[in-house]
Amino acid sequence: MAEELNGAAANAEAQQVQFAMQRIYLKDLSFETPMGAEVFKKQWKPAVNQELNTKTAKIDEDLYEVALTLTITVKLEEETAFLVEVEQAGLFAVKGLEGAQLAQALNTACPTILFPYAREVVDNVVTKGSFPALMLPPINFDALFAAALQQAQKQAAEQGAEEKTEA
Repeated sequence: MAEELNGAAANAEAQQVQFAMQRIYLKDLSFETPMGAEVFKKQWKPAVNQELNTKTAKIDEDLYEVALTLTITVKLEEETAFLVEVEQAGLFAVKGLEGAQLAQALNTACPTILFPYAREVVDNVVTKGSFPALMLPPINFDALFAAALQQAQKQAAEQGAEEKTEA
């Protein structure tokens, strides 16, 4: 009997948590070829640098915008061959999550959904710029989020230690 009550309570709790993608859209796109046509005269031995950023904003009750920004800089020797910046965004309805669980959903599940769209935009723009296809590898947003939390905890601990020594 107790097991049935615990199971019913777990089912009720699981039903209260809702996560749904409402819309995915391209928020911003930039492509630059600073060298112009000179870039096509050079031997193609690129150095690729990838920067990643996410930001979230509460739009309405239980509705969040998550934006994933990818900045790809490709250099030939010291000169920039091309630069692509894509801001892929989505609206996500999230209900029944709070605090750390909400932060984890917004910073891991949402970017994981958005990344393939951003990667496709990067590949399309690069090939339309007459450069070889640039297929970006998958990203483990769970690991990135865990590392960011660990870094924040470490900084908080260091800051707390500094405050104690000053007192």
